[in-house]
Amino acid sequence: MKFFSILCTTLLIGSIQMNAGNKITVKQITDNTFKQETLDDVTTLNDGEAYAQISSDGKQIVKYSFKTGKPIGALFDVNTVRGKKIQNVDGYIMSPDGKRILIQTQTKRIYRRSFTAEYYIYDINNNKMVPLSDRGPQQTPLFSPDGNNIAFVRQNNIYLVKLLYDNSESQVTIDGKFNGIINGIPDWVNEEEFSTARSMVFTADSKMICWIRYDESNVKQYSLQLFKGLEPERNEFAEYPGQYSYKYPVPGEANSSVEALSYDIQSHQTRKMKVALDADGYMPRIVMTKDPAKIAVMTFNRHQDDLRIYMANPRSTVSQLVIEDKSDKYVKEEGLENICFTDNHILLPSEKDGFNHLYLYDINGKLIRKIGKGNFVINDVYGYDENNGNVYYSSNENGVTQQDVYVSKSNGSVECLTKRAGWNDAIFSHGFKYFINIYSSMNTPSVYTICNNSGHELVTLIDNKALDNKLKEFDISKCEMFSFTTSEGIKLNGWMIKPSDFDPNKKYPVILYQYSGPGNQQVLNKWGIGAFGQGAIFEESLAQQGFICVCVDGRGTGGRGADFEKCTYLRLGDLESKDQVETALYMGSLPYVDKDRIGIWGWSYGGWNTLMSMSEGRGVFKAGVAVAPPTNWRYYDSVYTERYMRTPKENKSGYDEVNPIARVNNLHGALLICHGLADDNVHFQNTAEYTEALVQADKDFKENIYVNRNHSIYGGNTRNHLLRQITNFFLTEMK
Repeated sequence: MKFFSILCTTLLIGSIQMNAGNKITVKQITDNTFKQETLDDVTTLNDGEAYAQISSDGKQIVKYSFKTGKPIGALFDVNTVRGKKIQNVDGYIMSPDGKRILIQTQTKRIYRRSFTAEYYIYDINNNKMVPLSDRGPQQTPLFSPDGNNIAFVRQNNIYLVKLLYDNSESQVTIDGKFNGIINGIPDWVNEEEFSTARSMVFTADSKMICWIRYDESNVKQYSLQLFKGLEPERNEFAEYPGQYSYKYPVPGEANSSVEALSYDIQSHQTRKMKVALDADGYMPRIVMTKDPAKIAVMTFNRHQDDLRIYMANPRSTVSQLVIEDKSDKYVKEEGLENICFTDNHILLPSEKDGFNHLYLYDINGKLIRKIGKGNFVINDVYGYDENNGNVYYSSNENGVTQQDVYVSKSNGSVECLTKRAGWNDAIFSHGFKYFINIYSSMNTPSVYTICNNSGHELVTLIDNKALDNKLKEFDISKCEMFSFTTSEGIKLNGWMIKPSDFDPNKKYPVILYQYSGPGNQQVLNKWGIGAFGQGAIFEESLAQQGFICVCVDGRGTGGRGADFEKCTYLRLGDLESKDQVETALYMGSLPYVDKDRIGIWGWSYGGWNTLMSMSEGRGVFKAGVAVAPPTNWRYYDSVYTERYMRTPKENKSGYDEVNPIARVNNLHGALLICHGLADDNVHFQNTAEYTEALVQADKDFKENIYVNRNHSIYGGNTRNHLLRQITNFFLTEMK
C-alpha cells in the first residue's frame, strides 16, 4: 500500500507538471472554474454555541457546532418536511425564539438588494410548513421579537400575519402604489445609495410596527426600453419594444418625501412620529431598540453632512435627538451599516478626528468612550458585549492594504485576534465566545477557521486546497505590491501581475485596471482583488497574453483617512484621472515597460475614470475600455452625486467642466465602450450622450451594446462575450 501511495503521488505530481502552463480561458473565468469554496448564508444561533447554513444542494438548513465545526443536525429538510413541498431553499430567517424558520423560495430580483419571494412558515417542533401568505409574493418579512407575528410588504403595502390566530393576515397600510407611495421598503435611490432593502421594525414589546413611508409622487420618471432578447427571451416584446418606468431622481431634482409612522396592532391606530427633518431630508434607517418606547430613526440633511439619531416614541410620537455627527464635507454612507444598537448602548463610527474610529454612547446619547486612536481606519463593527464592555471590530492598523480583527476592552487595552498578514474578517457567535475567521491574501484563497474570543484557532472549516491544486495546473503568476510617488508628491499604492515567463530585459505592454470611486479600495492584500475577483484571475489571463497588469488606488480612495478620501469633493474625476496618468508615467519609466503601449479600463466609476484619464490631456494611453460608465454627473442619481458634488445649482463648474463629454476633444487612444440597455443604475443615456459627443468631435470608437442587461451585464453567454471583447480589444490595439 505504501508503494501504491508513492506511485499515485508521483503520478499526480507528474500530471500537474505536465498540465502546468495551461492557459486560462475567458469561459473558465465566467463559468466559475476558479470559484473558491465559501461559507455562505451563515446565521449564528441564540445559544451562542451553534450556527446554521444552507447545504450546498439547497435542500437543508444544517446546524453546526462552533466548538467543533461539525454538523449536529438538520433544522430543515425539503425531503422530510410535512405540508407544502418545495424544490430548494433560497434563504431563511430564524425567529427570535428559535422555534420557527421563514423559508425563502421562488426568489425574483428587483434591484440590487430588493427581491420578492414566496415564504413559508416552518415549525421546527412539528416539522410542518405552511405558506406565509397565499395572496402573492412577499418582500422583507420580519418576525416580531416575541416570534408570534410576521410583518411583510406586498406591492408597497405592509401586511401582518398573527401566528397565534391561525396565521390570520391583515393589511396595515392601504395607500401603497407603484411609482407613488411605498411603505416599509425604500424607493430605488434609498435602496441603492443607503444600502438597505427594509425600512420597517417592530417595537421591542411586539405591540407596534414602525416604518418609513416614501412618497415618490413628485420624483421624475425614467424609462428603460426592453426588447425580446434571449436568455431569457421576452416574447411579449417580439414585435414592439416595451419599457420599464420607475422613479429616478437626478441631482437637484425632487426626491421622495419621507416620514416615520407607527401602527398599534391592538387598536389599529396609525400615528406619525414627530422626527425633525428638512423638507428635502432623508431617513436612511429605522432601528428597534430594547425599550418599546424608543425607536431609533436616523436622518440626513440633503447635503449628507449632518447625521442625526433620534429616539422616537411610537405612542406619544415625540422624538428626542440623542446623537449628531457633522462633517465639513459629508458623512460616509458606509458608516450607517456599522452603527450598532445594543440593549443599553449605541456604537457609532465617525471620522470626526480625521479617521474612521468608534464612539460608544449610552442609549440616551451620553459619550462613554472612544475606540481607536491613530492614523488607521476601523472598517467593520462586529458588536459590543454588554457583559464586559468589549468591542469587536476590524481595522487596517497593520497597514492600509491589510485587515485584522480586534477587541477593545473597557480598560482601554486592545488585542489583535488574527495572526496572519493579509485580509481577515469575522462572524461572531452570540455572546462573542467564538468567531469564524475568514482569511485570505492576494495569493491565497480564503481559509475559514473557528477561533475562540482570544484568537486561538480551534478547527479549520475550509482551506481551499483543491483550488490551490487546480491553479497549479495553470500558468499563474504571483501578485506583488508596490508603491510610488507622483510628480505632485503623493504616495500611491498598487499591485502588479507580470507574465509568468517575465524577462526584465524585454519591454512589456501594461493594462491598468481601476475603480477609483470615493472610499473604494482595490489595492488590498486579499483574494478578492481584480476586476472579477478569484485572485485577479482575469488579470492573470491577460498576463498570459503578455501584458503586465497593474492596479493603483489614487486620491479619493479609502483606507487612508478623510483628507485623502475627500480631497476629490466637488470635482469628481479631476484628481482621480491625474493619478492614473501619473501611474502610466511611472510604469513607462520602468526599464521593462513599453511606455507607448499602456492601456486602461474600468467598470462603472472605473469606466468614468477611464474616460477622464484618456482625456486628461497628457495622452499616455494607447487604448482603453469603459464599461457602463457615467459620463456626466447630471445624469446620475441625486443621493450619491450630491454627497460628493452638491447640486448642479451649487456647483455648476464641477458638473459642467469636469466630465468626459466636456473633455471629448482631448480623448487620446483607441476606445471601446460597453453598456447594458436595461441598466437601472448608470443609464444608457450616459453612453448615448457621450458617443454622440465623440461623433461630433470626429473621434473614432468601438461600442458594444447588451440587450436587456443591467449594470452587471450578465445572463446567458453575455459575461463571457463581454470579457472576450475586452481581451481582444487590448490584443488588437496594443500590438
